[in-house]
Formats: sequence, structure tokens, C-alpha cells
Amino acid sequence: MTRTDKLRRAILAYLATHNVMTIASCDRNVPWAAAVFYASEGFDLYFFSSPRSRHGKNMAANPAVSAAIHEDCRKWQEIKGVQLEGRAERLRSANLRARFWEIYLAKFPFVKEFFQSGPRRNVLKAKLKGVRLYRIVAATVWYLDNRRGFGHREEFHLSGTDVTVARRRRTRRSS
Repeated sequence: MTRTDKLRRAILAYLATHNVMTIASCDRNVPWAAAVFYASEGFDLYFFSSPRSRHGKNMAANPAVSAAIHEDCRKWQEIKGVQLEGRAERLRSANLRARFWEIYLAKFPFVKEFFQSGPRRNVLKAKLKGVRLYRIVAATVWYLDNRRGFGHREEFHLSGTDVTVARRRRTRRSS
């Protein structure tokens, strides 16, 4: 197995086993970060949100985004995660929306309860009415793992099925 294959598998496994990403968006040179639940298919990240939210408005004005998915840890040596940059798109076609729900409900089956009759649906109905479905299509992905050294990152660029890998290591500076 090549280094590229190992890196791809590590990132995809990481994406599949985590739930929350922080999306960074920007409009008129003002950045904003928002945490959302996501589901992944390959390197595409699916989430739903209100287009009236700050990040929803930002993504409509400027689809360029970045995202981070990482551990909550107490020591810098434990930092591990994925960073990426790409573009956010609202899913408008019936086929893409259907695929969204297949992927999302497979990861978060409890969301089905939001659409079933009963008290929970009544509470969530107003919120869900304004929700839109989104996908982040990654262009460049970085895998961070400080267990392998301070600031250890491995980067690859996605362009169709081509993957270009570049390894970056930072060493600890002496104080």
C-alpha cells in the first residue's frame, strides 16, 4: 500500500468517525466560524443549515470555505484532525437532495425522528422548514497528527481522481 493510499484511508476513516465540523466562511472580508454536524461521502462533507444563518449568508455570497474536524484534547501532542479548503454548494437537484438524505441518515438515524408525527416533530417543524442542504467539495485536505511531531501535517490536493501528496513537518523550536 502506498503512502498516498494510507493517507487517504486515514483521512476517510477520521471523517467517518467524527460528527462535528467547524466551517469557516467569509463575506466582505469578515470571517465567521460555525460548528455543524456533518456526514461524509469520500471527501465531500454534507450538512444542513439555515440559509439565513451567518454562515449560510456568507456561503451564498462567497462559496469558498474551509473546515476543521479535530479532537478535543488537553495537550498539544494529542492534536489530531483534518483541515480542508474547498467550496460550499447548496444542493438543489432532487437527485442530490435524495443522496444527501441517504448519506446523512445512515450516519445519524435519529434525524428520522424529526420527520415522524409526534411532539418532537411539532417542536422542530418551524426550524426544519427553513433548513437547506449543503455539500462542501474539498479541493485540498490536510491531516494533522501531533503524535508524529509538533505541527505534523500531510497535505493532498483533490482534482477529480488525481491526488497529489505533499508532506510537511515542523520541528519544535527551542526556546
